[in-house]
Amino acid sequence: MGTTGLKRGTALSAVALAQFMVTLDMTIVNVALPGMRSGLGIDPVDLPWVVNSYALLFGGFLLLGGRAGDLFGQRRLLLSGAALFAVASLVGGLAQAPWQLVAARAAQGLGAALMAPAALALLTLTQHEGPERARALGVHAAVSAVGGSAGVLAGGLLTEYAGWRWVMLVNVPIALAVALLATRSVPSGAFGGRPGRLDATGAVLATAGIGLLVLGVVRTEQHTWTSATTVLTLGAAAVLLVAFAVWEGRTRTGDPLIRLGLLAQRNVAGSNLFMLLLCAGQFASFYFVSLYLQEVLRLPTARAGLAFLPMCGAVVVGIFASTRLLRRFGVRALLVPGGLLAAAGFAWFGLLSPDGGFTTDVLGPSLVAGLGIGLCFVPLTAAATGGLPPHEAGVASALLNSSRQIGGAIGLAALVTAQVSATADGLAEGAPVDLATTDGFGLGLALAGGCLLGAALIAVFVLPGGRGEDRAAPEERTARGAPVDA
Repeated sequence: MGTTGLKRGTALSAVALAQFMVTLDMTIVNVALPGMRSGLGIDPVDLPWVVNSYALLFGGFLLLGGRAGDLFGQRRLLLSGAALFAVASLVGGLAQAPWQLVAARAAQGLGAALMAPAALALLTLTQHEGPERARALGVHAAVSAVGGSAGVLAGGLLTEYAGWRWVMLVNVPIALAVALLATRSVPSGAFGGRPGRLDATGAVLATAGIGLLVLGVVRTEQHTWTSATTVLTLGAAAVLLVAFAVWEGRTRTGDPLIRLGLLAQRNVAGSNLFMLLLCAGQFASFYFVSLYLQEVLRLPTARAGLAFLPMCGAVVVGIFASTRLLRRFGVRALLVPGGLLAAAGFAWFGLLSPDGGFTTDVLGPSLVAGLGIGLCFVPLTAAATGGLPPHEAGVASALLNSSRQIGGAIGLAALVTAQVSATADGLAEGAPVDLATTDGFGLGLALAGGCLLGAALIAVFVLPGGRGEDRAAPEERTARGAPVDA
């Protein structure tokens, strides 16, 4: 079935808007937490669950959502996820008790787990391979990369000028727009899934294992890494994930939740490892820089959010440069310099001064790190999803989103632990509060740079592309029959 260019453009708009919304909501509530606490009387111990419940459900159900889209239809999953997200956002915005807000955030996470893999799969399936798909991947990568920093910006502005409830309510019109655009651009009979049944055992093992992994990591603010609670939670997650791998390797069903051979492909394995490390550094850096601006430089919430604009702009420049360079140079040739630039930017952030300012301490590293991050997202998306048959598009995109979520959660938890420890040591030695706080942030940001250095090494040693091998962009090598018109 053929589609017009207008319909393909509308489908891309739906995909981009869906991805922007789910990424935006990873960070949009962060600066609104004090207002939520005072408005609903949330206990400080329970406040992190406003953030963590979203990450827990999003990360835990991504693989299941991706496979469900492959079997039951990407359009159906995208529309279902958008509807759930809209209802959950409305409930959260009108919440009168803490448990209602936390439950609404959890429901948002589940909606995101349905939408995100379906959106990326629909991009692959509706856009013609070649320049059109490369541009579409660039748009998807742009909203993925910008969404996190845009969340900090939007959260600050909405909280200061409209109130904390609008960080939830703003999603309602966005989710409805996603559903409307998808309904108009993707016919109901297109991409309706393929015959088969869901691997229920694999789904339970993977969802429980990933969920416990995310749960164990996000609770390290309350329970240390060496506490019995954390060790038992992460141990149970490891057991379930090993059991999942064994089950998927031995299952005789025609529709495993994920084909283990997929993970053996260098482009899939390398891109997911790179994404995990990239997001570990990126989301931790948002956290540290945001706190530095507010706690050390004493900027009001709105100005602290606006301070992320240069990084957003640099990310967009890097992304659109990479869409032009990818077809010529290939994945690895972009990921190595992109990773090194981002590492250099985060390391530069590590030199923060308690007597500094935005121009002297934030602007320069924001531009360098943002450009490096922007160079990475398009080739990562292309490598993770290129060359695969249509019935694996959903699970491949779910894997990439899982790496983003898990990397962000683990990186933030681990680097915050190091930051808190360094700050406490400085205070114990008699350092002024601002100096000890800034030194802690600097260490966390330097470690974020180390994550990106590790990502660059992954690109060198794991991803294909050396000695002229695999120089074409992955979307150029999509399996015959994979690109399908709606």
